[in-house]
Order: sequence, then C-alpha cells, then structure tokens
Amino acid sequence: MFVGTIIYAVINSVILILMCIGFNLTFGISGVSNFAYGALYILAAFATWIFLYLVGLPYFISAILSVCFTAFIGAVMYRLVLMRVRGQPLSEVISTFAIGLAILELFRYLGFVGFEYSLPVFIDESFMIGGVYVDMQRILIVLCTIILVFLLWLFIHYTSIGLAFRGVAQDERTALTFGMDSDWIATLSVSLGAGLAGLAAAVIVPLGTISVGQGYDVLLNALAVSIIGGLGSTGGVIVASLVIGFAQRFTDTYIGSSWTMLVSLVAILLVLVIKPSGLYGKQKELEERI
Repeated sequence: MFVGTIIYAVINSVILILMCIGFNLTFGISGVSNFAYGALYILAAFATWIFLYLVGLPYFISAILSVCFTAFIGAVMYRLVLMRVRGQPLSEVISTFAIGLAILELFRYLGFVGFEYSLPVFIDESFMIGGVYVDMQRILIVLCTIILVFLLWLFIHYTSIGLAFRGVAQDERTALTFGMDSDWIATLSVSLGAGLAGLAAAVIVPLGTISVGQGYDVLLNALAVSIIGGLGSTGGVIVASLVIGFAQRFTDTYIGSSWTMLVSLVAILLVLVIKPSGLYGKQKELEERI
C-alpha cells in the first residue's frame, strides 16, 4: 500500500505540474493573473468532447483543435479585456474571474452536466510498476509533461519569441527601448497559457468526467502551486507540485478524500504567513517593503 501511495503521489505531482504550468508561465511573462484559467481548462475539455462526438472528428484531431481554440480565446480575452486594465492587478483579477465564471456558468446553463460528458483514454492498458497497476493514460501524462517542460525550456531559451518573453519578464521598460511590443508579448503569453490549459485538459480529463465544478478545482490548484512555488518560477512550480501532490495523495489514502482540497488551502495560508513570496519567488518580502 505504501509503495502504491508513493507511485501515485509522484503521478499526482506530475499531473499538477501539467495542470498549473500554463497559469504560472502567463504570470511570469506578462504579470497577468489569469483567474479564467480553470474555465479555459473546462472549455478545452468540452470543446474536445464536441469535436469528437458531435462533429465526428478523430480524437487526436479533436484534441489539437480544442488546444488551438482555447489558445485563440486566450488571445481574444487579452486584446478585448485585459489590455485595457493591464497594470491594475485588482482589475485583472476581477475581469478574468468574471470571464471564467461566465464560461463555466454558460456550460451549466446549456446543460453540460452529467456523467456522460467524458473523454476516452488514449490507450486502454495497464502496466505493473513496483507491484502496483498503473494505467497507460497516467504513464502518457508523465511522458507528456516531461517532454513539454523540456520543449518549453528550449523555446524560452533558444527562440526569438522566447527570448522576447524573457526580456519583457525581466524588465518591461528596457524591453520597450529595444523595440519589443509588450502588449503583443503579453497577448502571446496569455494565449500560450490558455493553450497549455487546453493541452492539460486533453490528456488529464480522460481520467474522469468533465464537470463544471472541476474548473474551480483547477484554478485553486494553480493558485496553490504558483503561490507556494513562487509566482513566475518554473522551478518553483515543479517543487510545489511535488509538495502538494504528495500531501494530497497521503491525505487521500490515510485521512480521507474529502480533506484533499483542504491541503491546498492550508498550504497557501502557511506559505503566505511564513514566506509570502513563495519558495522561489522574487517578489519583495514584507520586511523589504517597510
């Protein structure tokens, strides 16, 4: 039982990395806290379901189209709304949360509720790892996350757009003097974050069913991981995902599944009290601001 708990804790941690990296990346580049992130995740899941079952497209094509569609919605959201309130953190939070709430409640209003809304697994097989059966879908999630993190690292460090991302993230005013369009970079970052949310949904949702309420859980996990790891820090996302992933799994196994989400809330409160900038955050601590 203990070995199985460890194995599934690692898998849960990797799922959190994939689920939350888009939210953290957007904030790290543009400084935008996209509180519509969970809704975009659910939007991608339902879009995949619609393309697959109503339009009749192959699963792989449906997933790709849903990721592209979600990325497009992210770009539109920035150009129409966020660009007008950028630099006003409270307005950004309120506007993105309102957009996310509208998306989720629209699906609820249209009747997208019930167990019939689910996506099939890519490969319906299981393997024995350490004496524990692990389904192929979870193995694919682990592989997908490792490849994605590596590709994102290459993209950020060795492409012109990636270097522009880094420039704006480090010093936006200096980047402007070099002719970089910060609004265009921010548009791309929000779009990329939304696309990553769509990618996460396409590979994670087959583990269960699509539900509107799941959007709030995704947002809560994204906030917990980003706050604990440090907003904008990719390394912090990985470490925080491991911490929360193991804590959630052990809580689920030895205490009860009803306490799992409470782990994220408690972790956020502890970090805000002890180290407000997070484990790897670069925001100023309280004593530095006084």
